[in-house]
Amino acid sequence: MQIDQIRRREFITLVGGAASWPLAAHAQQATKVYRVAYLDLFTASDSTVVTQRLHELGYGEGKNLIFDHRTAEGRSERLPQLAAEFVSTNPDVLVAGAGTLTAKALQSATATIPIVFTSVGDAIGAGIVKSLNRPGANITGVSTQSSALVSKRLQVLRELIPGIRVVAVLMNPDTPFTALALQELRIAAAAGGQHLEVFETRTADQLSTNIEAAVRARANGLMTLEDPLLRGLRQQISDLAAKVRLPTIYGTKDFVEAGGLISYGVDRREVHRRAAEFIDKILKGAKPADIPVEQPTKFELIINLKTAKVLGLTVPSTLLALADEVIE
Repeated sequence: MQIDQIRRREFITLVGGAASWPLAAHAQQATKVYRVAYLDLFTASDSTVVTQRLHELGYGEGKNLIFDHRTAEGRSERLPQLAAEFVSTNPDVLVAGAGTLTAKALQSATATIPIVFTSVGDAIGAGIVKSLNRPGANITGVSTQSSALVSKRLQVLRELIPGIRVVAVLMNPDTPFTALALQELRIAAAAGGQHLEVFETRTADQLSTNIEAAVRARANGLMTLEDPLLRGLRQQISDLAAKVRLPTIYGTKDFVEAGGLISYGVDRREVHRRAAEFIDKILKGAKPADIPVEQPTKFELIINLKTAKVLGLTVPSTLLALADEVIE
């Protein structure tokens, strides 16, 4: 009798334990912690937009997300090392937060871990994806640039400065996208009767010299072909352009927030929110190779009237009517 009672207790314990197995497995699955690694060339606030959107989608640090953000502090030669270090942590998703060079560094570091890029201009030309609809391999993302945008910026500059003849261009020739953008800009300038003075800018030390040279070349206006380097130098560029009273159009809103005159380009906040949604899809099982690369569809025109006043410019009412935001 005593042995039967013992066996009965063992059976009840075994059945009770077996009944709890699915619950335990479900609890373990519900508390899975995902690791997302975000690599930047420069320190920027874009990563916070990604984390905010991930939070809205149900992810949170300290709950089910580890978000690791590292920056090369503007030194592109550090990107391969940082990419390799990230890969060694075996994250669920890698994020390229600044330009083509960052995306290529991550792509060279792994052929298996999913990668989402946020700011590649010409993903096909740079050899990052096979096609926009079917990227292939382990990488996809959201484009923040379009070469056609530069012709539209030149059009805005023409409206802002009627009769403009000479346009100075700041560009970093080491960035793959700028070659394509410059080609489009040359076509647009030739059609509109503008002469381009191109100034290659690889370092901050070259900024002052190049802008002074633009003034000597009698440039009526200035354009920047943004890349992570020039975006990181936006405050210096805006200050120098204002100092020599050179009206400048930029590709991103943060230049205007730094005191620049006018910008026309993609809504970067929206781009990085979409990147977070790509990350969410991948964490839920989607393969990067099957997620089409998205190109910009939302653009914004931002005007700084305070800077216009300093430059002695009157912004046409037609531009003001089209502006998404006016800083007064």
